[in-house]
Amino acid sequence: MVVTQVPGPNACPPAPICGPPARYIGQVSGLRVLVTGMGGELGSLAASMVESAAWAGPVLGIDIDPPRRRLRRSDFRLIDPMAGDRIALLIREFDPQVVMHLGVYEPEARASGTQAAQWTPAFADSVFEACGGLTDLRAVVVRSGIEVYGRPDELADIHTPALPTTPFGRQLLHVESGARRLGAHLQVPVAIARLAPVIGPHVPSPLGRLLRMPVVPGPLWGDPCFTVLGDRDAAASLVAAAGLGYDGTLNVVAPGQISLRQALGVGRRVRAPLVGPQWWLARPVAHMLGAPIPDHVVEVLTRGRLAEPSDLTTELGVATRTSTPDVIASLYSWAPITRFYPHRTPTDVSSDRPVAR
Repeated sequence: MVVTQVPGPNACPPAPICGPPARYIGQVSGLRVLVTGMGGELGSLAASMVESAAWAGPVLGIDIDPPRRRLRRSDFRLIDPMAGDRIALLIREFDPQVVMHLGVYEPEARASGTQAAQWTPAFADSVFEACGGLTDLRAVVVRSGIEVYGRPDELADIHTPALPTTPFGRQLLHVESGARRLGAHLQVPVAIARLAPVIGPHVPSPLGRLLRMPVVPGPLWGDPCFTVLGDRDAAASLVAAAGLGYDGTLNVVAPGQISLRQALGVGRRVRAPLVGPQWWLARPVAHMLGAPIPDHVVEVLTRGRLAEPSDLTTELGVATRTSTPDVIASLYSWAPITRFYPHRTPTDVSSDRPVAR
């Protein structure tokens, strides 16, 4: 990662785009790209892919945490999502031509539920308000989630009304609404990527964290099904949408689905059947054990969460490579927690055998 002075509006000459802006981004090069939320695993992974894109020039990232991987040429600014004035100043100075707003804070992932409720809408409002004054913006890509559908009666597709039933779903809908207003104001394409729960080795997913617990709460009756998404597939779809200047909504989910019983069987985990008020007791216990259960994860465990995947091959020219069962299988293949005691040989928690240094 290169730490340099943020390029100004004249850092690279503007590249004219003939015809409507949508789907023409890839025909130019040297575009200034703003990646919000670069400090998260999804944001830093997407930024690394942007750095390799032929159409991308200077890359600026902003977030409350530093990037989780080494970036070769991105510039990064550590910033509080609530610092609207500073966010606006950085955006005006950089004058981005492509904005990838990935600064969405899932409750109990990188932020607590209270922090996420404040940071996600405030960050989005500050970014979109500052972008409203730009004169050379070509495309906007927004990270959303299938949580916006709430509890639909049928399999949700992009035409299903967004009726969120959890705080996270409502926060995502707020972000979507702000992005659409920005697109209408500037007449630029806006891609809304509704991602399934993203799981990866370094993604602080509350669902993934909970599924790796030895005992996982679930409903007393029924076996809800859900879908997830690998982190690399999620990042690739976001970058592809930016490179095409895609305009519209996409459901980005991994192929296939898995039931809670099947997922726990893969990981050889024990299911603790709960009913009614028992969930109110399970949540603080899980929190103390390091796996908080926010409302949108409770919905997954009790009602499931599915969505009709968009045809990404046709729309973006990319495909989700990892199926839902394979993502869940990889979740349980990650290395177990290792404890290090002073003056003692480190041991593997799962086996209590010495671990090679």
